[in-house]
Formats: sequence, C-alpha cells, structure tokens
Amino acid sequence: MSEETRIEIRKDGPLIVKNCKTIVLPDGTVAEEKAMTALCRCGMSANKPFCDGSHKENGWSDE
Repeated sequence: MSEETRIEIRKDGPLIVKNCKTIVLPDGTVAEEKAMTALCRCGMSANKPFCDGSHKENGWSDE
C-alpha cells in the first residue's frame, strides 16, 4: 500500500508535498513525479510553482 499524500507547512518556507502522484502545471503539462516537492509560498521563486529558496534571500516571513 502506498503512503497517502501529505502537505507540511514549513515556518517561513515552502509547502512540502510528500507522496503526490500528479502536479498539473498551468500549461497542462504534468510535473515530474517525486517523493517530495517544495512549493513556493512567498511568490518570489524564479521556478514557480516550485520553491527555489528565494524566501531565504529576501527575508520573507509567513507572519
């Protein structure tokens, strides 16, 4: 039996999505399946919807 999909909210960081089978991008393509994916919450990533660490460089906070 496979594990269920889980989303963790990281303090001052991305959404960590575990065991997600499908992420459909705005153009309809399907992102590569990974055991764990980090999704941007700050809006500063150059690789949206994925996190590239820009929140750290820009001092973004979720508060």
